[in-house]
Amino acid sequence: MTKIREDAIKAYAAEVLEQIAANGSNAFVVPESHRAGVLEGLEQAERRHFANDEEVTDLWKKCGL
Repeated sequence: MTKIREDAIKAYAAEVLEQIAANGSNAFVVPESHRAGVLEGLEQAERRHFANDEEVTDLWKKCGL
């Protein structure tokens, strides 16, 4: 994994963890706007269908990274 991807994943994970910590002992609720994507990702992971390096690189380019 490239350094840019690693940094982006770490930043996203840190943001999610901060949201979870800020929520205290309450359950973390995935925002409705993210729910479909999260469920799709879980289904893909169960099927062991992951993006290849080229697909991930293209995504980062679209995001300006």
